[in-house]
Parts: sequence; C-alpha cells; structure tokens
Amino acid sequence: MPDNPEKHSLFVVSTPIGNLGDTTARAIDTLRSVQLIAAEDTRHTRKLLSHFGIRTRLVSYHAHNERERVDALLEALSRGDVALVSDAGTPVVSDPGQELVRAAAAAGHPVFAIPGPSAVTAAVAVSGLAVEAIHFTGFLPRRSSERRHSLAQAAAWPGALVCFEAPHRLRASLQDALDTLGNQPVAVCCELTKLFEHTFRGRLSDAIEHYAAAAPRGEFTLVIQLPGREREPSAPAVTSDAAIGERFTVLEAQLGDRKAALAALARETGLPRKSLYARLMTERP
Repeated sequence: MPDNPEKHSLFVVSTPIGNLGDTTARAIDTLRSVQLIAAEDTRHTRKLLSHFGIRTRLVSYHAHNERERVDALLEALSRGDVALVSDAGTPVVSDPGQELVRAAAAAGHPVFAIPGPSAVTAAVAVSGLAVEAIHFTGFLPRRSSERRHSLAQAAAWPGALVCFEAPHRLRASLQDALDTLGNQPVAVCCELTKLFEHTFRGRLSDAIEHYAAAAPRGEFTLVIQLPGREREPSAPAVTSDAAIGERFTVLEAQLGDRKAALAALARETGLPRKSLYARLMTERP
C-alpha cells in the first residue's frame, strides 16, 4: 500500500522479454487496476494487454517524447494511479522512464517497482561464468573507439561484464572485446525466453568464428568474464625491448591471438599499444 494515501502511485512494471507466460500475477493485477499505462510502444503493449483481457487506457511514453510527456503524466497521477512499462523487461533499465520516476518522486508520489523478467539476470544465470560481481553497462557504444575505451575501463573490474548488443554490431563488438580484454570467456545469449533462444559459450575468439558464417539475427545479451588486473598473475618486469618481445611471445602463445596479446601486454606495462607495437617491430629482424 502507498506510504502516503493522499497521493496516487506510479508503478514501474516489468513485462516479459519474450514469453508471455513470464508475466507475473502482480503485474497483471497492477496493469488492470491503474487508470492509465504509459507505454514505450502502445502497439506492442496493446498485444500484451489483449492477451490478458486488460482494457486500461494507454498513452505513449518513449525516448523522443519523454520530457514533454512528464507534465501530462504528473497531472494524470493527480487523478489516479499510473503504470509505466517498456517494450520488454524493466522500464528505466536501458529504456525511458528515469525522468518520470524522478518527477513523480519529487512531487511526493510513491513509486513502486513491480519486478519480473530480466534479460540481465537470465543471461547471467545461463552463462556458466564466474559472477561474484556483475557490471551491467546497457548497450555498448556504437563507435568502435568508444566501445574500446569503455571496455578498457572495465578491464580491471572483478567478475563479469553484462551488456546488450544489436545484431548488426555483434561481431564488431566481440572483436573489440577480444582486442581490449584478451581472449576472455564469454556467453552470447540470443533471443532469451523466445522460441529460438540459444546461448553460445566459449572464448571471444570462438564466438567471433561462430558468428562469422552468417549475419547474426535477434536480440543479444553478452556476459564477458573480465580479466581483473588485480587477479592477473604477476608478470615479469618488462622495460627493455628484448623483455617486451619475450613477454609478447609468451602472451601470444597463451592467448592464441596477436591482437589480444598486444592488448594484454599494454595492460601489464601501462604503455600504449602503438608504442609497444613499434618497439616489437624494432626487435624483429
């Protein structure tokens, strides 16, 4: 029940990420009881409501009209409870909703989460990776240089990185992860809870090879084991060109990939990859 009975409530409702059977009883009751539902895509949400015989009025609320809709939704909250839903999963998590939640709370309206299906927890559960810590980053940046920067920042974190990726960027993102993090274990989860759900488990280089044959299709969630600098075995001091060359040879043999070895060497030494590459080329006959 609301803490303040004089104020109507905003309910942040999780919806299925694929299988309608994952809709919780509490979500159905909430969507049926509120006087208005703010939906990322009313056409998409209408299918969900129709499936459960829910006739609550819908209004669109998405990334392109988020700010202009807030005042109208606050006005609606003055008359009754409102539910916020996205196309799939939990609103606000890589989806619009933050502005409305902040404004409703600031206006004194109780805000309640109606938890449910989550691609993040589903992917972690089936990944088979060590996940003593989980770092969720939403979608990786679109540009390769920005992706690599984000991945490089994550390299020292313990545990696993969880992120979403679009099918047309999947292979490029896997390659950037390989070049930046080394040949780490990864679980590539596709179409979670849907008819053609599948998960590929292996090393990043294996995943790149697996998805090279045909253009990836579907919605992807990646779980990447992070190297964690503090957990890396102590490497010998590498200062001279000869020592750098020897260490690179060892890393290349361990990782099975020249780019991954260069990225690992850069992490160990703190030196830029371009500088290391130049020094390695100097050492070669």
